[in-house]
Amino acid sequence: MRIKDYLYIFLISMVPIVELRGAIPVAYAFHQSDPNFSIFWSYIIIAIGNMIPVPFIFFFARRILEWGEDKKVIGKFFTWCLKKGEKGGEKLQAKAGRGLYWALMLFVGIPLPGTGAWTGTLAASFLDMDFKKSILAVIGGVVLASVIVGVVCILGFGAIFGIQ
Repeated sequence: MRIKDYLYIFLISMVPIVELRGAIPVAYAFHQSDPNFSIFWSYIIIAIGNMIPVPFIFFFARRILEWGEDKKVIGKFFTWCLKKGEKGGEKLQAKAGRGLYWALMLFVGIPLPGTGAWTGTLAASFLDMDFKKSILAVIGGVVLASVIVGVVCILGFGAIFGIQ
């Protein structure tokens, strides 16, 4: 067991867009090269790494974007992020209606680029959703995405490496 491998997947899981969608396949690759590398502990480490930025995103990302929208160098990008977040949040709310937290969980749980914990939390912030309920929905989405990505990895790596 190499601690640096666990640290590596932990850090990958914290990267926006990549998140657990990139960390889980790396964990399976590590397991292929070293059967003592624990997939069970990898999932726990990846989930924790994926969730650590969430409270900071919920409480501070919108404020930072609003602060930077009138700045010379970063203003256009920050304005684009704000408009994208607001538009995405409005679209999610319009489609979900009263099932907004379930929609947030499914949004985070669909393992596609741009639909992870970072984006889901930012949308919850833009919609002024309840923090605790949003966190629970994001956690549920992270679990769902972990299962989906894990199944794809098992099937995909099974075909490549002959896992039975």
